[in-house]
Amino acid sequence: GLNFIDLMVRQGNIDNPPKTPLVPGFECSGIVEALGDSVKGFEIGDRVMAFVNYNAWAEVVCTPVEFVYKIPDDMSFSEAAAFPMNFVTAYMMLFEVANLREGMSVLVHSAGGGVGQAVAQLCSTIPNVTVFGTASSFKHEAIKDSVTHLFDRNADYVQEVKRISTDGVDIVLDCLCGENTGKGLSLLKPLGTYILYGSSNMVTGETKSFFSFAKSWWQVEKVNPIKLYEENKVIAGFSLLNLLFKQNRSGLIKVVMDKLLNLYNNKKIKPVVDSLWALEEVKEAMQRIHDRGNIGKLILDVEKAPTPLVS
Repeated sequence: GLNFIDLMVRQGNIDNPPKTPLVPGFECSGIVEALGDSVKGFEIGDRVMAFVNYNAWAEVVCTPVEFVYKIPDDMSFSEAAAFPMNFVTAYMMLFEVANLREGMSVLVHSAGGGVGQAVAQLCSTIPNVTVFGTASSFKHEAIKDSVTHLFDRNADYVQEVKRISTDGVDIVLDCLCGENTGKGLSLLKPLGTYILYGSSNMVTGETKSFFSFAKSWWQVEKVNPIKLYEENKVIAGFSLLNLLFKQNRSGLIKVVMDKLLNLYNNKKIKPVVDSLWALEEVKEAMQRIHDRGNIGKLILDVEKAPTPLVS
């Protein structure tokens, strides 16, 4: 699986990036080739998907058993590589952090991306949930049926949301950061929850620019705790990778994965795969995410031959 966090790793826009040389990637799918001595519940030849703390973009991957899950029979390997990061992130934000219930409303940015599409599908499993989404206008035709109201990512979405729902929304999921933090907080209803789960506005241009990075952080609304108290608002952050690899919550993630696989088996959710790329094409694949050209998930396929360049 190729995720926006991989672009941030490449540009050094994360805390304590690993020293080079490194193999990127945090999720994969494949066939079990070997087992540790004490491993129970898996056999060689099993079809599995897994979280990996780096090193996922490889032909052979090693990861602790608590990060590995069996793939349902009718799920393809590409769907399985698109499943863990996006759907666990979406599920935990909606149900563990924000307590999504019937009749609530959700605003999600990058509605056409992997997490955005997972959020839209999970919201559809709860009655009468209104989903407001922002996305690049060229994606609107493809994703218009997955959300209730769709806005251009460059439009004044605050005014658009308030025109439809005068008192705002119950949940804001923000993967952009920067000036969107203040906008998101302003849209929250009392007892609403704003969740920051990424900062794609930190990725700018082709190279890491300290000044654009600093400017983006400078635009983040300085949150006043007294104001939160007076307005009855909740502000939260969510990092799946930290939860898995720094805070040892793999047991909680397993419970969530079991619920998600149940939803998949009942045909309630299905990962959206945008495109498959050979490992040699990772530069072009990253550029597609950077340009926000994808609808759903990009997958690196170790068995795919690079597409010949047309002269």
